[in-house]
Amino acid sequence: MRELETPRLRLRHVREEDTRQIYDCWASDPDVAKYVTWNAHTSLSDTEEIMRFWLEEYNKPDRYRYGIELKSSAALIGMIDVVGFHNGAPVVGYCSGKAYWGHGYMTEALGAVVDELFKSGFDTIVIEAVDENVASNKVILKNGFKLVATRTEPLSQDKPDRIVTINSYRLYKK
Repeated sequence: MRELETPRLRLRHVREEDTRQIYDCWASDPDVAKYVTWNAHTSLSDTEEIMRFWLEEYNKPDRYRYGIELKSSAALIGMIDVVGFHNGAPVVGYCSGKAYWGHGYMTEALGAVVDELFKSGFDTIVIEAVDENVASNKVILKNGFKLVATRTEPLSQDKPDRIVTINSYRLYKK
């Protein structure tokens, strides 16, 4: 996985020293966790635990996990990564700190990751979003993804009582 750059962002490996910023900026925020599969972290140790896993995963050749850093300030504002594979196609997930919502950063980051995945030889990319997360659905559509299915189910194993409609999108290499 190589570092990626956009006009305003640097997409890079997360590092152990990012742990506190990840916790403070988004991992501990219930508003950020509302539409993702994981629960908001209740202590820094929650973030430290997942960081150990993420850092170890960088040893895998097909690992795409980027911290999203503002070039202007070097602030780490979010993450975007391949969270799994569906029929061989990478499934992308992302989140960012609330202070950085509405500035186009995630649209920019997703576009860079899409380009990188296509350059890496994938011909299809999958992404999903909770239907009521209007902003995330807009980010996905701005990057050219097409809605292919919806389903209603628990958001995740960690949130079995949170029943949501999930929009499933695909983008095919031209």
